[in-house]
Amino acid sequence: MTPRPLDLLDLPTIYRYRDEAVSLDSTRLLTRGNPLGAAGFMSYFNPARHLYTAVSQENGTTLLGGVTQANGDSFAKLVYLAPSTQLTHPGLPALIEHLSAEAGYWGAFHILAEIDETSQVFPALRSAGFSVYAWQRIWDVSHIAIKEVASRWTRAQPVNLPAVQSLYHQIVPPLLQPVEPAPKRAIGLVCAEGTKCYVNVTYGMRGIVLTPLIHPEATDVANTLNGLLNHLPERRNRPVYLCVRSYQAWLEPALADLGGKASPRQAVMVKHLARKVKDEQSVRAAQPAGVSVQPSRVSQVKVNKHE
Repeated sequence: MTPRPLDLLDLPTIYRYRDEAVSLDSTRLLTRGNPLGAAGFMSYFNPARHLYTAVSQENGTTLLGGVTQANGDSFAKLVYLAPSTQLTHPGLPALIEHLSAEAGYWGAFHILAEIDETSQVFPALRSAGFSVYAWQRIWDVSHIAIKEVASRWTRAQPVNLPAVQSLYHQIVPPLLQPVEPAPKRAIGLVCAEGTKCYVNVTYGMRGIVLTPLIHPEATDVANTLNGLLNHLPERRNRPVYLCVRSYQAWLEPALADLGGKASPRQAVMVKHLARKVKDEQSVRAAQPAGVSVQPSRVSQVKVNKHE
């Protein structure tokens, strides 16, 4: 099976598999819905966007997969694989490799995929060079009983960026930092209580996903999160989800006490496409003023021979 780009003649195939896509990007699924749904389908044909779908066909079997890269990111994400009935097909690793090559052409250093830890697609991803680097759980916090607590959250401003990046380096393990780069812009919400709480907010028509960076020394975390949900800007009755990575698992008891509902645990997998190496430059050594260095000379070499 030789993968190829999606074209308009594949529309009937897309329609047939629209309910059989396995999402590999939880945030995109929760904010935008079905990756093969009508709302986002035409975006796959927009050459100005880093959003690509490939098709493999052989002997009546069709495999589909998509990959995307957000503007300015150093990594890409697998969006989906389909159909769900062919996740063990021997041609699936080749399709994933093809999608990875496209991401490398865009300049991505890594490609990420998020799947339930019991998913049948694990072997195909491993065969294509993916490995688990973290775990995560998505918490549905839409129906948490809101208390009337004073909001200590404000929109992040450019002046907050150094503090947010410092918080990131304190929380995200060093081995994961090349895969999850530090925020380049402060576009979420910060807690007014010091610099121990930051939340990135992703909005979509279908929902809102919060990705927190909360220092373990933060106090009264349950009320802090409650205040965030009570004063979340532009919510408009959309469902709200909070993504907790394994290095922030200590937040889960607080979310459970608040009444949040946890999804099954997911594996966050990565495939390294390239390693960023800084360009080497020759630097002339500094020489103290008034000091000259003369090359050494050897006028004669005597060798004693012992018989």
